[in-house]
Amino acid sequence: MYKLSQIIVEILAKLYLWRFNPQIIGITGNVGKTSTKEAIGFVLGKIKKVRVGGGNLNNEVGLPFNIISDSAEEYYEKGGSLIFGIKSFFKAIFGFFSSNYPEVLVLEYGADRPGDIKKLVRKYRPHISVVTAVGQVPVHVEYFSGPEAVAKEKGRLVEALLVSDFAVLNFDDLAVFEMKERTKAKVVTYGFGNGAMVRVSNFESWIENEVSVGVGFKINYNDSFVPFKQSGSLGKSQGYAAAAAAAVGSIFGMNLVDISEALSEYHGPKGRLKILKGIKNSTIIDDTYNASPLSTHLALETLRDLPGTRRVAVLGDMLELGKYTIDAHKEAGNVAGSFVDLLICVGSRAKFIADSAFNQLAPSIVEGMPQPRIYKFETSDEAKLKVKELIKEGDLVLVKGSQGMRMERIVEEIMAEPEKKKELLVRQSKKWLAK
Repeated sequence: MYKLSQIIVEILAKLYLWRFNPQIIGITGNVGKTSTKEAIGFVLGKIKKVRVGGGNLNNEVGLPFNIISDSAEEYYEKGGSLIFGIKSFFKAIFGFFSSNYPEVLVLEYGADRPGDIKKLVRKYRPHISVVTAVGQVPVHVEYFSGPEAVAKEKGRLVEALLVSDFAVLNFDDLAVFEMKERTKAKVVTYGFGNGAMVRVSNFESWIENEVSVGVGFKINYNDSFVPFKQSGSLGKSQGYAAAAAAAVGSIFGMNLVDISEALSEYHGPKGRLKILKGIKNSTIIDDTYNASPLSTHLALETLRDLPGTRRVAVLGDMLELGKYTIDAHKEAGNVAGSFVDLLICVGSRAKFIADSAFNQLAPSIVEGMPQPRIYKFETSDEAKLKVKELIKEGDLVLVKGSQGMRMERIVEEIMAEPEKKKELLVRQSKKWLAK
C-alpha cells in the first residue's frame, strides 16, 4: 500500500511540474535548512507566488507531496490514513486544473542514506541549488562512511544543475565551498568570510533593556551594503539564512534594500534559536527542533555571547551520529563547561556532555558549594520539573537536543506563556503530542 501511494504521488508530482513548469529552488545541508528555506520564501514572496515546502518533507514521499500540495500540517497530522490518501488524491486532481499554482517552489532535499539526493534530483531537478553547511561531524552520519561521504551526497544537488542554473554555496564551510568544482552552473557564495560574494558583517545581538530581542548585521554585495535587523531569533544562523536569501533574491533581480525590507518582517521558524519569555523573568533560547554537533556549537556560542544573570544550558542527546557519538558529545561538554553557570543534561548520550563539562568546571568549583552545577536525567519529562525549580530571575536558558529527545517539553514547563505553546513551540500536532 505504501509503495503504491509513493508511485501515485511521484506521478502526480511529475505531471504538476510538466503542467505548471515552476522554478525549483532546492536546499540541502546539515544545519540551517529550514531557516534558509523560509527566509528565501519570505524574500521571493514579495515578487513571486511562492510555495515553501512544509516541515521536513524532504524524502521520496514528502518532497513530491510538497510539489502537489501545501497541506504539510495535515500530512503530519493525518498522513498514512486511507481517508487522508483519498482526500489528497482528489485534491491533487482538482489542483492540476487550477490557475493559481506557485511560480516558485522552495523545497528541501534530504539525505539520510547514500543515494537519497541522487534519486531526488533525477526526478525533481532544481534550477537553483542552495547548500547551507555540512560541518566536520554531520547529523545522519551513522549511515555513511564518514563526513566526506555526507558531503559527496549533498553535492549531488549542485551536480544536477545546468549551465543556465545557479549554485548558492556557503563560503565558510570548506566542504560546501569546494562543491563549486562539481557543477556547471553559475556559482554565488555567501557567508561571513572575506571573499564571499554576499557577505555578512558587523553581526551583533540586538539588545533592548538588557534583554536580547534579535540580531542586527550588514549584508555586503557588489560594493554596496544594507543594514538588516531581525527580531525574535538569535545566532549567526540568522545571518547565514539572510545572506542565502539575499543571494537568491539577487538572482531574481531584487536589490538589497528590498531584500532587507522583506526580512525585517521575518522572525524565523519555531524551535530554531527562538527567544521566548520564561518563568521568574528569565529568557529562553528555544533551539529544540533538532541538534547536530555544528548546530549545538552555534547555540552554545550564542548563549555565551549574550547578557544574563546566569547562563543555563539544558542539552539533550544528539542522535544519529554513529561512531562519532561519544567524541561529539564530549566536545559539546568542553564548550559548555568553559562558560555555563548551570548545566542540565538529558539522555544516555548527554552523560558524555556532563562528564566533559565537569572536567572543565572542576578547577572553578568551590569546596562547600551548596549545590552542584551539573545535573543528569534520562528523559525530558524527568528533567522538566527540576529545570523549573532551578531557574532564577534574570537567567538566560538555552534548551537544545535532537527531536527524538522532545526537549520542547522542557520549554513548555518553563515558558511564561504556556497557553501559547501551539503558536510558539515545535511538534504541537495531536500526533506528536500523543507520542
